[in-house]
Amino acid sequence: MATSFSRSEFIKHLSILGTGAVLSPYLDQDTKKPNNRIRVAVIGCGSVSNMYLPHLSKALHVELVSVCDIKPERAAAQAKKYNVPNQYPHIDKLLAGAPFDLLVNLTNMQEHGRLNKQALEAGKNIWSEKPMANTYAEGKALLDLARQKNLRIWGAPAVVNSPQFAFMSRAIQEGRLGKTAAAHAHYGHTGPTWSAFFYEKGGGSLPDLGVYNLATLSGLLGPVKSVMAMTSIVTKERKVDDKGNIQVEAEDNAMVIMDHGNGVLSHVQCGFNYFDPYGHEGKGQERPTISIWGSEGNMALVGYDWAPFGVDLANSWTEPPKRFATDTGTYVWEQGATVVAESLLSGKEPLINAEHALHVLEIIESARASQESGKRISLQSSFPWPVVK
Repeated sequence: MATSFSRSEFIKHLSILGTGAVLSPYLDQDTKKPNNRIRVAVIGCGSVSNMYLPHLSKALHVELVSVCDIKPERAAAQAKKYNVPNQYPHIDKLLAGAPFDLLVNLTNMQEHGRLNKQALEAGKNIWSEKPMANTYAEGKALLDLARQKNLRIWGAPAVVNSPQFAFMSRAIQEGRLGKTAAAHAHYGHTGPTWSAFFYEKGGGSLPDLGVYNLATLSGLLGPVKSVMAMTSIVTKERKVDDKGNIQVEAEDNAMVIMDHGNGVLSHVQCGFNYFDPYGHEGKGQERPTISIWGSEGNMALVGYDWAPFGVDLANSWTEPPKRFATDTGTYVWEQGATVVAESLLSGKEPLINAEHALHVLEIIESARASQESGKRISLQSSFPWPVVK
């Protein structure tokens, strides 16, 4: 295979080849370092970029080309800190500026759909923080557009990448729990203070927090057939750093029941009114946040699904649970962008799947529809499952 492609030809070639492409021709066989790196531009230089940028800057197969933020001083600060050669104050200037292959979208969630569409139209692949759009229909249109243009789009979270997720998935598939019946997951804290967008229309605890649990449970138990939910606003007014006192418009408390078919039910609770002694970062969290029950065993994920460190599995009436999967490997929650960058090079499909992200988005949308109507809502979407073969 020729290795003299221009970068744009290289990316297009891999897009067409998909899983048939191989990584080895693009590696220096002595150092195992990529001869070609994926050029990455990051839009959104707020708090979450403080996790993404150091991770991206250390990836051998990533070249950080540009950063962009509508607050130019934030882009300037991150460009200086991480030695990024280009900085821009607007997506129009970013897309017209230094060439790049993958856009990493870390902006406010309400802007994701609009910005992702603009980037796809400009010929860019995308890794988007959650959610990848504000509605399922908008997200499906983005995926269709990407396919039409031989591009790729993926959406956070990356919870399916953890060794703990893999262990739990295989345990279920191997029948170690017997017949799976039910599951519960929770994630909450007292709410972010640094930005109003979490509480404005299009924000909420479901796309910010519940999204992790929804991705994990659907990834473990299979696509959701229908949803019933209740959501509420507990704290009507909040004080945030960027706008002062605001009226809360999006749910800050949610309970979602999901039917996965074959009698399997699961439940997610999430909210911005939960006192958590482990704090927003979950440091020291040693209790299960996800539990799955079957006819012959039960299993619990220790720690949060975005930062897990073990799985407790019980199959005995007389012996205590045993802990498995205590090695976190290379998994960190912010690795999605580097994983998909490597996928663009190798052509090997990652466990992260755009259809799964869209399915989770439809669950969130259906939960809100259930609250409004008081009815059970059927879903139309699905995704390739099981995630871990």
